[in-house]
Amino acid sequence: MRPTFPYTLIAAGTAFLLALTACTNEEVGSSQEDTEDQTSGSEPFEPVQAPEILADMNLDEKIGQLLVLTAQGTSAEENAQMIESYSPGGIIYFDANLNETEQIARMSAGVQETAADTGQGVPLFIGIDQEQGLVSRLPVGTRFPDAMAVGATGDTELAALRASTTAEELAALGINLNYAPDADVNTNPDNPIIGNRSFGSDPDLVSEMVLAESEAYAEHGVVPVPKHFPGHGDTDVDSHTGLPVIELPREEWEEEHLPPFRAAVDADVDAIMTAHVLMPELEGEETTDPATLSPTIIDGILREELGFDGVVTTDALNMEGVRQEHSDEEIAVRVVEAGVDQLLMPADPGAAFDGVRAAVDEGRLTEERIDESVLRILTLKEKRGVLDAEPVDPSAAAETVGSSENAEAAQRVADASVTMLRNEDDLLPLSEGQSVSVSGVGADEITEALTDLGVTVTDNAPDVAVVGTDGARGAAEQQQMVESAGADGTPVVAVAQGVPYDLEVLPDVDGFLALYSAVGVSRVAAAKAIAGEIDPQGTLPVSIPDADVEFGTGL
Repeated sequence: MRPTFPYTLIAAGTAFLLALTACTNEEVGSSQEDTEDQTSGSEPFEPVQAPEILADMNLDEKIGQLLVLTAQGTSAEENAQMIESYSPGGIIYFDANLNETEQIARMSAGVQETAADTGQGVPLFIGIDQEQGLVSRLPVGTRFPDAMAVGATGDTELAALRASTTAEELAALGINLNYAPDADVNTNPDNPIIGNRSFGSDPDLVSEMVLAESEAYAEHGVVPVPKHFPGHGDTDVDSHTGLPVIELPREEWEEEHLPPFRAAVDADVDAIMTAHVLMPELEGEETTDPATLSPTIIDGILREELGFDGVVTTDALNMEGVRQEHSDEEIAVRVVEAGVDQLLMPADPGAAFDGVRAAVDEGRLTEERIDESVLRILTLKEKRGVLDAEPVDPSAAAETVGSSENAEAAQRVADASVTMLRNEDDLLPLSEGQSVSVSGVGADEITEALTDLGVTVTDNAPDVAVVGTDGARGAAEQQQMVESAGADGTPVVAVAQGVPYDLEVLPDVDGFLALYSAVGVSRVAAAKAIAGEIDPQGTLPVSIPDADVEFGTGL
C-alpha cells in the first residue's frame, strides 16, 4: 500500500465554496438571451452536499479526486489497494477488466463499496470508452454502428436512441460516465485516429448529433463527456503514438472545429475532454505543449471565452502525445495549471499525486485552485445522483444488457445509415433470381444475412460480385480483390465498412454502398439494401474530394 501523508483538515468557509460555483455561461460571446436558451428555463444547479464534503476533506483526499485511474483486474478486490491508497475520483474500465454481464456489475458494485469505506466515502465515477462501433470496450450488450453512420442518417432522434440505449446498458452495469460522444469534425480524410468515430465533416451536423447524444446520456443516468477539445478532426498523426500539429488559423478553427464544443458549452454539458494536439495558431508559435497542458486553450478559450464551468478532463495521460516534453510529475502539475479538473489515466499515479502535492507544498499551486476542481467534480457527482446512488444489482443487469429491444434499436440505426453512392444501370437492388458472390471484409456476415434473405450466394458465375472493404485507400490487397472480382466482366458492388473514402481508389466499381461501420448490424443492413429489403436512405456526412463526391450525396 502507498504510504499516506499527514492529513491537515481544511476549514473552508461554506460561503467561499459556494462562490466557486457561482459562474454561469454568461461569458464572452453569450448574451442573456443565449443563457436563457441554454438552460431551457431551468435554474442552474446549486450543490448542497458537494460544498459540505469538500469542507471536510484534507489535501490528500482532494488531490485523489483529481485522479481517474485505470481499473485493475476483473474484481473489486484487485482494486481495493489502489482505491484505499489514492481515494481517486474515478476509475476507467477497459477490455481486460470485463468478462460478462454479472461480473462487470459485481465489480462496479464492489469498487463503490470500497470507495464508501475509504476517506470521506465519496462514490466513484466509473467510466468507459463506449462510443459504439470501432471504440467499444464492453464484451456484452448491444453494438451500434459508429458515429459517422449516425451522421449519415441525419436524424437526431436516432442519435438519441443510440445514446439512450447505450446509457441504459451502462447504468445497469454500474457504469455512470461515458467518454462520448466524439465532437470532432473529421475534415481530414487521412485522419488515422478519428475517422468514422466522428459524425461527419460538417460542423452543424456534428453539433446537432453531439447535443442529441449528450442529452440522452444524461437523461438516462450516464455522464457524457464530449471530446476532444479543441478538436482532433484535422490531424494526420495518432496522438496515442505522437503529437499531432494542427496549423489552422484561428478563424478557420472557429468556423470548422469549434461549433460542436461551443454548442456543448451553451447547452451546459457536464464535462469535456481535452486533446493532445499542438495548435500554434491558438497557443502561440513558441509553444511545444499540447492543448491538454495549455492555459491559453483551457483556461483562456474554454473557460473564459466560452464560459465553460463544468468538469474538464484530460485525454489519457499515458499517451505519447502528452509525454514528449515533461516528466509524469510535471505533466500532472501543468494539467492543473492549465485549468483541467481530472487527470485521466496518469502513466504513474504515484508520480502524478506526488507532483501535485509537492506543487501545493511549494506554493506553485494553491489549495484554493485544487478546491475549484474538486468542487466541480463533487458538484457533478451530486447533480447526476452519483453521491446517493445505491450499488448496482448484478443479478438484474442481464434484464437490460443486450435485450432484443435494444438489438432492434441498433438495427434500426444501421438500416437508416446505408448510403448508396454509385449504382450503375440500376444494379441494385438485385432482381429476382440473381445470384451473388461475396468476398473481402465482413464476407461471412454479409453472406449469412443475404442467405437468410433468400439470395443465392455462389462463387460459380455469379450475376453480381459483392466485395467488402475497410480502409482500402491504404490497403493494396483490398483494391486488388475488387479488381479481380470484376476481371471477367462481372458487375462489382463495393461495401465500404469504415470511412467512405475507399471510393477514391475504386473508380471502376458499378455499385458502392457506404456503411461507415463494421459491426454486425451494419453488415446486415448492407445485405438488406442489396436484396431490396430496405431502400438506402443515408446521405454522405463527409465530402470525398478525390472522387468528386460532395457532402449530402445519396442515391
